[in-house]
Amino acid sequence: MTADNKFADTSETIFIGRGEQPAWLTLALANRHGLVTGATGTGKTVSLQVMAEGFARAGVPVFAADIKGDLSGISEAGEGKDFILKRANDMGLRFQPDQFSAVFWDVFGEQGHPVRATVTEMGPLLLSRMLDLNDVQEGVLNVAFRVADENGLALIDMKDLRSLLDAIVPDTSKKAAGEEDALASIRKAAQGFGNVTKATVGTIQRQLLVLENQGGAKFFGEPALSLRDFMRTDHDGRGMVNILVADKLMQSPRLYATFLLWMLSELFEELPEAGDPPKPKLVFFFDEAHLLFNDAPKALLDKIEQVVRLIRSKGVGVYLVTQNPIDVPDKVLAQLGNRVQHALRAFTPRDQKAVAAAAQTFRPNPKLETAQVITELGKGEALVSFLEGNGTPAMVERIMIRPPTGRIGPITPEERKAIMDNSPIKGKYDTAIDRESAYELLQKRLAGTAAPADAAGAGGGVLGQIGAIVGTIFGTNVSRGRLSTGQLIARSVTRSVTNKVVGGVVADLGKSVGGSMGGSVGRALVRGALGGLLRR
Repeated sequence: MTADNKFADTSETIFIGRGEQPAWLTLALANRHGLVTGATGTGKTVSLQVMAEGFARAGVPVFAADIKGDLSGISEAGEGKDFILKRANDMGLRFQPDQFSAVFWDVFGEQGHPVRATVTEMGPLLLSRMLDLNDVQEGVLNVAFRVADENGLALIDMKDLRSLLDAIVPDTSKKAAGEEDALASIRKAAQGFGNVTKATVGTIQRQLLVLENQGGAKFFGEPALSLRDFMRTDHDGRGMVNILVADKLMQSPRLYATFLLWMLSELFEELPEAGDPPKPKLVFFFDEAHLLFNDAPKALLDKIEQVVRLIRSKGVGVYLVTQNPIDVPDKVLAQLGNRVQHALRAFTPRDQKAVAAAAQTFRPNPKLETAQVITELGKGEALVSFLEGNGTPAMVERIMIRPPTGRIGPITPEERKAIMDNSPIKGKYDTAIDRESAYELLQKRLAGTAAPADAAGAGGGVLGQIGAIVGTIFGTNVSRGRLSTGQLIARSVTRSVTNKVVGGVVADLGKSVGGSMGGSVGRALVRGALGGLLRR
């Protein structure tokens, strides 16, 4: 879209819409996060698309969850329909269809590239939330991860975790001497951390079955997602728009919320400090954000608030999309500086209370009765307040959101297939890899063919020795809540080398070791400083 006057995107701002005054989102302040709210059908998705298009034009990669499939239209040129042309003309804009480079992702691998993480990367704390475990069950899961850590048992997929849980269960039955001896040390190690009961392990196993039935098993495995694949630009220098296909994922809301929380925490750990860059490195849109906070304990809310606050310095902007500002806890809400509020309806006393609460989150404008205007907004209209040059919120203004230049609505299966066939990451994640891990190692022990676990076993050969040495230097108490520093280094090096081999690139091992050591130590120290994302 081009403009016949001053209302157009610039190298420093994104034009969002216009009322009595134009509304601009300043790129240098876009990493101060934001909030898009409004009732169903009031235009939140279109506002999200307009913002995503603006960031992409500015060369900022975008990640957004597509709940209804409508956001996929951003990958195709828009159509000059009557209502679009009218809105553009009213704003002094000349509508020019545009399309944006998109990469589709899907946890289930059906409508996008598969998204995977290892069980180890997810960790016992996030996994406990995903499984809705109580404190006792979470404690047993932490014991299982600790035993895996100390015995060099890599937890890659669900069968690894299941076999490990079976291995730590106290065995009161009579079995062959060889089998008993093979797993006795693991059981003894588990019991050394407390009373691990068969009933508790059985409950965890049943919860794992529920997760598997919801498709969660497809999420755990390798090749694991490299979050830097989200941070790409196309050949024109525009930011890639990464779209998570979430219509099926939303049938498992806890999996959806935990997955996005995991991504956010991993971004925080992996990215270096950036201070206040002229534009974000990545913008992250979290739709149906209320799911992140539903039934969350206070310790979790504190950590979410902490990560949202600190990830700004990594150059990442987080934009939550939900129906009402009261869906977001006050501590997190205070971190969301850029606001877009669509209409809310007030038919009951409770609705009226919600509208009043939403109005109080804006800086007042003496020309507007904010609470009343919220109930009067038409489709496509919004109240906005973006951060100004000194980082303070502007007075609330009533505007009409500009029409997006990409298609409004979903793309066809044929169009999606064509985009995936030309994807820059085609083939990188499409085929699952099942390497030797806890399941296979435990089976070997039972068969009497496994070598004894040693200090180097966790990292595998020379890489494990490197991990052990650095782990000794930094201490095993500095951890991500999952692995010791040394084992993190070994795992990171192994993945780095494996990814290069799979990709057909002959890597320099010394360079890989050096780079992975630095990144792993940094991530480990960050996790230690924060006490773990969900550590109580």
